[in-house]
Amino acid sequence: MNRIIIALTTLLFSSTLFSQEDDANMLRLYEVYTYIDRMYVDDVPNKDISEAAVIAMLEKLDPHSTYIPADEVEEANERINGSFVGVGIRFNILKDTLLVVNPIPGGPSEKLGVRAGDQIIKVDGALIAGTGLKNAQVRELLLGEKGSKVIITIKRGQEELKVYTITRDKIPVNSVVSAYMVDEEVGYIKLTNFSRTTEDEVDAAIKKLKKSGMKDLIFDLQGNGGGLLYAAKYVADEFLSEDKLIVYSEGRRQPRSVLKADKKGDFEKGRLVVLIDESSASASEILSGAVQDWDRGLIVGRRSFGKGLVQRPVELSDGGQLRLTIARYYTPSGRFIQKPYEDISAYRNDYMERYLHGEMMHRDSINLPDSLIHKTLVKERNVYGGGGIMPDVFVPLDTLEYSDFYKKLSRSGVINTFSLEYSNDHRKEIKSKYKTIEKFKDEFEIDQVFLDEFFDYSIKEDTNLVYVEEDFKVSGDLLKIRLKSMVAQNIWDFEAFYQIFNVKNEIFMEGYKTLKNGTYDKMNLNEK
Repeated sequence: MNRIIIALTTLLFSSTLFSQEDDANMLRLYEVYTYIDRMYVDDVPNKDISEAAVIAMLEKLDPHSTYIPADEVEEANERINGSFVGVGIRFNILKDTLLVVNPIPGGPSEKLGVRAGDQIIKVDGALIAGTGLKNAQVRELLLGEKGSKVIITIKRGQEELKVYTITRDKIPVNSVVSAYMVDEEVGYIKLTNFSRTTEDEVDAAIKKLKKSGMKDLIFDLQGNGGGLLYAAKYVADEFLSEDKLIVYSEGRRQPRSVLKADKKGDFEKGRLVVLIDESSASASEILSGAVQDWDRGLIVGRRSFGKGLVQRPVELSDGGQLRLTIARYYTPSGRFIQKPYEDISAYRNDYMERYLHGEMMHRDSINLPDSLIHKTLVKERNVYGGGGIMPDVFVPLDTLEYSDFYKKLSRSGVINTFSLEYSNDHRKEIKSKYKTIEKFKDEFEIDQVFLDEFFDYSIKEDTNLVYVEEDFKVSGDLLKIRLKSMVAQNIWDFEAFYQIFNVKNEIFMEGYKTLKNGTYDKMNLNEK
């Protein structure tokens, strides 16, 4: 029966979907598959070889056309959809125990009384503590169909074990993870990806900050790898006045598609600084490219990733999914910012090449030909295509505080695990003493007692770590800020982390300076 299906499929594909020129190539593919099925010495792993064939085909196209197996589609779509179905906790596995870092506000766990610091020791009656639990297994246990139930058993300090029956529900995955006032007039928004909920999240964040007195905005796209094209359009529309071109795209089988600003944005006036780095890609580059091309704001940071290709999800009959590149996109000035990918190995090692070439440290190390120059649409400034968005203000990678000892601490993971344990042990005390994030930021000190406890913990956890006084003199301030930020994140959320750690983010600090030292006004970018 399997052979008959394959033969019929061969005839169908060769006669209907492909031109005569392609018939021989497609026939060869199905002939090989058929002969393997008929003649191979052992049972044929059809699923494995078909997936391998699909992956190999896509690898011959471009670096961003990908295949997602059916059992991975839901997880892959979570960030794009802006939600998932589960019990609603942020968790960490600490010393073989599943620890609730924070219940997600409004989620089913919070509503039932699950608290930060709770240890989940059983799921549906089965012991999970001390069993070598992995993150993927936690997802299998706690995610599921909306309306389905899961029973968890929790250990909370010295209290008796508590049992909760939780009904799984839709849980939001926020793309705006931090929005706060840097000072009385400057607001800050951190966007981590572009999803179906991004438009509403950014709109709400801007409105909140404007109510707090925001006149200038720092919009942080560092590390933002992109997401939905239309989400980038909606965010750009917050900053650009009506009818301005945001992006256009076209491909071999895709007619030219144009996206323009078509609504009254919430921040069309006011000084705007957009932060990017080498990990800002795709939709992040669409947004920053549109802002730059219309001279609407200042782009601060380092050259972005360089992804100018558009993918469309294609559902497969078995539940799997292709994300197939269908078009190239261009910024309003006509820039195509995709970096070359003829050599896939070089493409994937681009970060290291930039670092070794000196680009991360020196703007002058970036040599782009005049053929890539475009003009902005209002001030006619020079901007570049051909490999990412070049910032208006370049910020070198600052490694002066990164001593060998600090690097080893970071790689070992002890900064994160100690911060989590400390937060869990002192949660009530911290929440009682510091009622707000701002109060914690201003008053909590990483003192010598804290540091002694941290270093004792670090050396016990990793015997290869040796305290080096000279290195601590170099990295001590950075380490203290990192520890304080991680404690704040574990007690509150990511918003608390960025409020504290941004003082050590060189791109953020430079963006803030441009608003305060006259750099922004000298470029005369305020939209008329």
